[in-house]
This record gives sequence, structure tokens and C-alpha cells, in this order.
Amino acid sequence: MSQRLKLALVGIGKIARDQHLPAVAGDAGFELVAAVSRNGRVEGVPNFTDLAALIESGLEIDAVSLCTPPVGRHHMAAQAFAAGWHVMLEKPPGATLAEVHGLEAQAQVAGRSLFATWHSRHAAGVDAARTWLTGKRIRCASIVWREDIRVWHPGQEWILAAGGLGVFDPGINALSIVTAILPGALRLGGARLVFPAGRGSPIAAKLDLVHDEAAPVSADFDFRQTGPQSWDITIETDAGTLMLTEGGARLWIDGVEQAADGIGEYPALYRRFAQLVAAGQSDCDLRPMTLVADAFLLGERTETDPFAF
Repeated sequence: MSQRLKLALVGIGKIARDQHLPAVAGDAGFELVAAVSRNGRVEGVPNFTDLAALIESGLEIDAVSLCTPPVGRHHMAAQAFAAGWHVMLEKPPGATLAEVHGLEAQAQVAGRSLFATWHSRHAAGVDAARTWLTGKRIRCASIVWREDIRVWHPGQEWILAAGGLGVFDPGINALSIVTAILPGALRLGGARLVFPAGRGSPIAAKLDLVHDEAAPVSADFDFRQTGPQSWDITIETDAGTLMLTEGGARLWIDGVEQAADGIGEYPALYRRFAQLVAAGQSDCDLRPMTLVADAFLLGERTETDPFAF
């Protein structure tokens, strides 16, 4: 690409500061030219309180990266397409499947790229795991994804509100990995969801999945983990056992750690976004989000003690 893409970052919260801003700063394919947030600011670029104000400013923009919570993001993406901009979506890509399908159609009509990102798919061990699993028969698999909500989402009340996804906000990262590396289809058979009293999204969940209508896959998601955090995937095959630990950063085959490499999850996302724009393509894989939606449809719901940040 001969010219840097002029990018606006929308939603200046924890994930934007921790991941997006450093990734954009290190990518020669992008130039950060604006920030949009009701509360946060980015030094050195014009700041706007909403996307409408950015559009009205007439500032030259090629693309936007939306880092806001999923509820309300559909309208912003639609505004961006109407302005002629390419759109990158932080995970999960929207509040509902219908919203994201609608954005796919809008991107096509506008002739712009839509990138629904899954950052965990770019963890260092994921590509090698996918390659090793190719052609192997899956016997069973388990996912244990347990983390401390107070550490990773401090004070973010929205995540336990309706539409915030609750524990599926991190859990969908695991689902994004297994849907990418397993050589076949994955569907949900049942689920058990635990809601804190007075909250609209679950704080814990257990899923029973099936791979290729044969192999059982279990998932244990919990937002109440303290101490060491657990982001592990174990897959037993006819040729040995694969493990991804630390959110996909480390790969093990039969207990032996394998070499893993990568440029980092978010730098890889922006590299991919630039490639999509250059090729005039979109990337919108909704399999992880479909499994979460199915969990809300099928899940048996129980209530636990109230939760306070």
C-alpha cells in the first residue's frame, strides 16, 4: 500500500489504550488522525465527542476502528459506511447477529471493507495449532477460560448489563480460537448460565458442544477467578494431545512446548485490516458469536449472589 490509511479510533477506553493505540502507532500502514469518545482523549490528534461531530468536521478519514461496547455500535458503523469509510470492529462485532449481517450488506453496497476482529485468533500458538490439527480425528476437547472481572474490566458496569455479554466477553475469545483451529463444524448442545442477582448478563457459564457430530467439547467460563488466571484449551486427537495455554500464546503437543511466533494480536489485526482494504475485501466470521447467541437461547439459567465491582 503506497499511502497510509487515515484512521479514527472510536471509544477511548481500557482496550483502546492498552491495545489499539500502541498497535496503530507501530503500524506503518496507518496514521491516527482523530479520536472519538464521550470521556477519553488522545493527545496529538483532534478529539470529538461523537461520530457525527467527526463527520461534520470534514476531516479526511479513510477508516474507523470501533472500540466501544457492542450495544450502539451498529449505528456508528452505519454512519461510517455512509461517510465512505472502512470499518474495523472490536470483538464482539455487534449486539446481535442481525446487526452484523446488516453491516455486511451495507459494506458491500458502499464498496468498503468490514473487518469483524477476533484478536485471540492471532495469538502466537494459534496458527501452528491449526496446522497440526489438520487431518487428525478429534476425540474430545475442553476449554477452561476463567479470569477476574475486576482486573480486566474494572468498574465497567455495562459488561454485566443486558447486551454486555458478561462472561462471554472473554469466553468468546476461546470460541474464536476453537472455531478457527478445529477441522470441522462445532455446534452447541446445551448450556448452563449463572447470573448475579439484578444483573442482565451471566458471570459464569458451562457449555456442552459437539464437534462434527461426534466429539464432545466442554467449556467452563467464569468471571470470578482470583489469583492465577486460566485461558487453556486441550484437544485430544488420534495422534496425541494438543494444548494452548495463556490464551493461545503457548502451544504444547503431548506435553512438549512447541515454537510459536507472531507480531502480537492487535498488530496482526491492523495488518489484516490494511490487507483487506487494499484488496477491497471484508472479513466477517460470525461463528463465535453464533455459539454465544445459541447459549443464550438454550442455556438453563440460575441466579447467584449479587455482584459489585
